Amino acid sequence: MRIGAVFPQTEIGADPGAVRAWAEAVEELGFRHVVAFDHVLGAGTASRPGWYGYTSEDLFHEVFVLFGYLAGITRTLELVTGVLVLPQRQTALVAKQAAEVDVLSGGRLRLGVGIGWNRVEYDALGATFTDRGARSAEQVELLRSLWAEPTVTYEGRWHRVEDAGILPRPVRGRIPVWFGGNAEAVLRRAGEIGEGWLPQRPPDETARAMVRRVRSYAAAAGRDPAGIGFEARLKLAEVPEGKWAEFVAGWRDLGATHLCLSTMGLGLATVDDHVHMLRSALRELGPVACE
Repeated sequence: MRIGAVFPQTEIGADPGAVRAWAEAVEELGFRHVVAFDHVLGAGTASRPGWYGYTSEDLFHEVFVLFGYLAGITRTLELVTGVLVLPQRQTALVAKQAAEVDVLSGGRLRLGVGIGWNRVEYDALGATFTDRGARSAEQVELLRSLWAEPTVTYEGRWHRVEDAGILPRPVRGRIPVWFGGNAEAVLRRAGEIGEGWLPQRPPDETARAMVRRVRSYAAAAGRDPAGIGFEARLKLAEVPEGKWAEFVAGWRDLGATHLCLSTMGLGLATVDDHVHMLRSALRELGPVACE
């Protein structure tokens, strides 16, 4: 099981030196990848009483710009979006940005995609909210064509490209696409067309059934279920410390190939605090993940 760290997006601040220090420390500790969340806009709450979720007060580094920066200051860390809200972005532009990060990092990008929940962002970015799930599947198809071919002619329900292409293209002509979310449609997309699934839940019987369904969708699509990756997320603030090892072992037994640790929500004040927590957790959980 490959162990990664969640970039403490809302708690690290805007200082590029702090971002650099965190990334270099995470790589030095031996983490295999970094997961970063995606939000372009935060909702103002003055006009939205009772709003639940991230707001305009939450700082989010834009993921592709962040990864372009991290590509130049790290050497081994895989860079993972967890997840990019794909349907609120232009597909050809995502293809270009993702390919650029992949090239600058030497082929270290993994693109986790999801459909999001924030209608405020969709409206502000001029994207439709109600068809976002179905549209994302078409987007992935077009992304892969643009990454693989010098020029593409494509006619879909939402996209039209006539004899055009991007340069540079990804190092290997492809970028792994993983799906995040718990809806049945997401499980289906992960199994039928994804390289992996990014669950956010404990390793309980419901999770076991969901993993089984992803694999069954893969088999029904003529794919090898063993080729599907699974990345769990351990939020250290939400799982009691005495249960951390049990959480990791549970997901390992369910077949998780990856797991990431999140230090957000613990009240940590500095980059050093986040790094210290990651160091302690990795020391405790590394042997469990590898058993």
